[in-house]
Amino acid sequence: MIVTYSRNVFIPLTRSCRNKCWYCGFRVENADLMDRDSIKMLLERARGAKEALFTFGERPDQLNPEMKKILRALGYSELLDYVVDMNKLAIALGFLPHTNAGVLEKSELLKLKPFNASLGLMLEQAVELECHSESPGKKPELRIRTIRTAGKLKIPFTTGILVGIGEKEYERAYSLEVIAELHKEFGHIQEVIIQNFKPKKGTKMENFPEPTTEEMLKTVRLARQILPKDVAIQIPPNLVNDIYPFLKAGANDLGGISEVTPDYINPEANWPSIEQIKKALRGEFVLRERLPVYPKFVKLKLFGSAVSELIEVYSDDDGYCRS
Repeated sequence: MIVTYSRNVFIPLTRSCRNKCWYCGFRVENADLMDRDSIKMLLERARGAKEALFTFGERPDQLNPEMKKILRALGYSELLDYVVDMNKLAIALGFLPHTNAGVLEKSELLKLKPFNASLGLMLEQAVELECHSESPGKKPELRIRTIRTAGKLKIPFTTGILVGIGEKEYERAYSLEVIAELHKEFGHIQEVIIQNFKPKKGTKMENFPEPTTEEMLKTVRLARQILPKDVAIQIPPNLVNDIYPFLKAGANDLGGISEVTPDYINPEANWPSIEQIKKALRGEFVLRERLPVYPKFVKLKLFGSAVSELIEVYSDDDGYCRS
């Protein structure tokens, strides 16, 4: 069986966010924004990576006056216009952008679509939870609507669930069923991340127990039963002790791995090296590098028009990353 991964560079564009999730250690109160020079320097350090992962807080410019001032000083009226220009910068330097921008409207998805190989939004859970009571963007219906709209627009999409944030086991199954139905309708879900909650100091859930390995394995098995076979199941390799049992349970992707940037969402969890990953496969799986758009969608040419030349250069006949 083939197990895939992507070489990426993680760009935390801003930690400002309208949501106040009880478990999040990424968000900050003060407005912050990576400037163009900092992003360019980071990209130039990451030669060899193909994916530029743009991750940032949701709609900080709508609620934070300081963020609006920062953007105006740079000549932008809204954050998404700046994101598009940084996507263009990444493309010019040879990277394929994959942007996680939170809940988006159709017009905003259309703005990002040409300049991204794929887009993403974690569903987290398809039910309302107490930990999201201060997070207007975590309303399940809003996130489902964004994923659905991306499907109507034929945008290759990454989503996933966050396990252990107060949901019941049957609610995990329901969340996976929601994702499965969206994919059956539109065929645009390329991967589903099964991510385990990790407590962060200074958050309301710092003493909340994280899910056990057995809970996570059970969730991966459940995902493989519920999700269509053409949807990859991703397990973050830096958040589990051993990827092997998860691959045996049905996971077949390891997500983005960076040689120059940490996982800014879980900075305490270091990325494993490619050699460490190969050893963990125990000779039973074939490791292949992919692009941030999956082989199926490479073959269908369902990706942003501005990245088409790079994808042609980087992809082999099977749609994987050229060796």
